[in-house]
Amino acid sequence: MKRARLYQQLAPEAREQIGLSVVNRIICALILLASLTAILETEPTLRDRTPGLFMALETLFVALFTVEYGLRLYAVGEDPRYRGLKGRIRYIFSFWALVDLIAILPYFLGFLSHNNAFLLRLLRLARMLRLARLGRFSQAWSALADALKSRSHELWLSAGVAGLLLLFSSCCLYVVEAAAQPDAFGSVPRALWWSIATLTTVGYGDVTPVTALGKLSAGITAVAGIGLIAMPTGILAAAFSDAFQNKRGK
Repeated sequence: MKRARLYQQLAPEAREQIGLSVVNRIICALILLASLTAILETEPTLRDRTPGLFMALETLFVALFTVEYGLRLYAVGEDPRYRGLKGRIRYIFSFWALVDLIAILPYFLGFLSHNNAFLLRLLRLARMLRLARLGRFSQAWSALADALKSRSHELWLSAGVAGLLLLFSSCCLYVVEAAAQPDAFGSVPRALWWSIATLTTVGYGDVTPVTALGKLSAGITAVAGIGLIAMPTGILAAAFSDAFQNKRGK
């Protein structure tokens, strides 16, 4: 396969046709299978029953992705930005090339713990974002970026209000609950965990106020949390609606 044809198969931006190339479709399928394998491997019962199977599959996936990385490094010479030795080095340190490399590194870095290696292996899923910059996906990404940009001031304001509310709620719970529950509310940082869980409407229930003033503060915080979540949601919904209408109008 000539380098120009290989580059068109591997680089989404080099294709004139809309959609994924055959090679990139195969790569997407391999990424999904490799990620599913990594997820299933975290289940001890499956891992203990077939210890050699997961290692063999990981070796196969790493071999395929390593070949793919080498082919990308070879084919990227068709891009004027990455021609020659300096261009190849520049490509190696580009964002997506680093993602490709990090996705296969855990296999060769034996000193990493199993959990850390698992997180790096899941970076393979991020590689699919590169392929999502095509056709309708590209328009959707553009609309998302426009929506966030157009409402950036409102979103920062809502984030600031959320931060102040978290701090105020934590301080109130510290003042009224520290004596009754020093382990949970003995400091503002300790009370901050409760405030985060309550304001995000998660409410784990592992820590609850026991004093009357504490329960009153908790009720106010919980009600405020509903509005806090609704505020950025409304901002983003309006921004997305405006962005998609602008895209359709063009």
